[in-house]
Amino acid sequence: MTRILVAVDDSSGGVSAARTAVRLAALTGGHIRAITVESDGIVAESGSGAGASEADRGRAALDFVRDLAADHGIRIETDHLQGRPALVILDDATAWRADYIVVGRTGRHRIGEHFIGADAQHVLEFAEVPVVVVPSP
Repeated sequence: MTRILVAVDDSSGGVSAARTAVRLAALTGGHIRAITVESDGIVAESGSGAGASEADRGRAALDFVRDLAADHGIRIETDHLQGRPALVILDDATAWRADYIVVGRTGRHRIGEHFIGADAQHVLEFAEVPVVVVPSP
């Protein structure tokens, strides 16, 4: 069974990553582990939900991917983690023995920073399994 780790948040990139992970799981008969990562009180790369707490936005993102997976009959587990997002994603992928990592492209950037975002860039550089970076719609 293919093991797909997807890092989600409440951004359009997070939603796209969730949809891609579900499609990949449906094609491969896979199992999904969806995580959100809270860093310094902020769910990584969160984009919407102004006024909502970090935990609420994280729960909403996990609820979205859980419902999406259930609609397609995909087995899923979820977790809300804390730490530096890229490091947490890589550590969780290793501990869970993921076959793939799926992350969203943020579209946010600073001068000199790649368009995919610093966390996605770090995951791409150091992952030991294939990484799917999904663009925002």
